[in-house]
Amino acid sequence: MLAGEPRLAVANSEFAFELHVCQWAERAWPPDGDRDSPVLVARQLGTKRRRWDTIVVECDPAGLRQRANFGRQRLDSDLRHVLGHAPTEWAYYRDALPDPGYPWRYVREAIHTAADRGVLDRRKRGNRIEIRRRHAYPDWIERIVAIENKPDLDASAARRLAPQLERDVALGLADEVWVATERTDERIEPILLEDLPAAAGVLTVDPSTVEADVAWYPQSLAVSEPGTRIVERPDDDLSAARFEYVDPEWKAEKRRSIAERAYERGWRAYADSLRPDCRHFQLRTEGDSVVPYCEAKERVPTPSTCRSGCRECEPEPPAWRTGGWPIDGGPGAGIRRLLDDQRRRHRPGLDDGTG
Repeated sequence: MLAGEPRLAVANSEFAFELHVCQWAERAWPPDGDRDSPVLVARQLGTKRRRWDTIVVECDPAGLRQRANFGRQRLDSDLRHVLGHAPTEWAYYRDALPDPGYPWRYVREAIHTAADRGVLDRRKRGNRIEIRRRHAYPDWIERIVAIENKPDLDASAARRLAPQLERDVALGLADEVWVATERTDERIEPILLEDLPAAAGVLTVDPSTVEADVAWYPQSLAVSEPGTRIVERPDDDLSAARFEYVDPEWKAEKRRSIAERAYERGWRAYADSLRPDCRHFQLRTEGDSVVPYCEAKERVPTPSTCRSGCRECEPEPPAWRTGGWPIDGGPGAGIRRLLDDQRRRHRPGLDDGTG
């Protein structure tokens, strides 16, 4: 159910703060200056070793629209290998595609998946599978920005966060690394007194207005150069740290994977970890977006409290799910459709039939 209530006064959890940061980034990124390119915002994305709270993908406008030709679902590395090298004329797939470095049966699976999605032409002549490109996969990613959200960053939290940021800066997978914290309005924000890497930027956020200011500007990281992965950093000053180098090709492939997942999920996928089919679940308007709200607890719900045996949870009555427009399928289904529609608005081409 959608409620036009006043804005929430505070971020009552790290999850609520994270949603405010995502909402602000989608509306106002970059923090200083005019927006020159469209952005995609997602949350809880990264690599196997590191997951960031908020991801901002700055996109090439024409490339982002061309990306819609491949649909709303993400393209994994196997699909990108096929679609990126598919020929413009019919050809046997093993002649057309470079050696993937892994068994060809996985290439055939990717071919069938791409054909089933309607983004690749496939035919069988005798015992040979031939393929033909429908659309060229665009170079649509300009920059990737990683934001770590810490609304109440005290000294102990800063000590835990600093090594993570140092690893982010050394690896150089994102173009910029930021920390977002709740604004205190003190003359000097406390976060600036903490021992954080100077290459990481600092945003101070006011959850009551969903506005943010820059307290410290980040350095641009060398994403196209080899990175350094810090494997182990001992606590004492006597033992040596262990690290390994990461080549630019690996970084480029991981960046594309992160961007593809951001394209598919966005930041409104929080409905998958909450209970929009609960009769107390609402969406409340905040500017041009909406945030979840629990009427029973009078706060923004969190995944841990909403799905883990919440005592106030009451499934929506069956009669709600049999109603017609505008709640066809019940309010829970309507909420999911609304969030999906908002996500699609930021992916040009998906709504005009070209995607």
